[in-house]
Amino acid sequence: MADGPWFYCLKHNTVETRDGCAERHRLGPYETREQAEHALASVAEREKQITDEDRKWEGD
Repeated sequence: MADGPWFYCLKHNTVETRDGCAERHRLGPYETREQAEHALASVAEREKQITDEDRKWEGD
């Protein structure tokens, strides 16, 4: 198995090594394959945190 860095490909919905698709189609890099496998969940979690912070800042 190849070593990292690892990327999550948005085009193919799969984890790839650096030799995968073009950067515009992927998230990362991640240190481990496992982190890349959970990339979409990580992005959703960060987006929720940012949205919550924005609402708090705006006084909602």
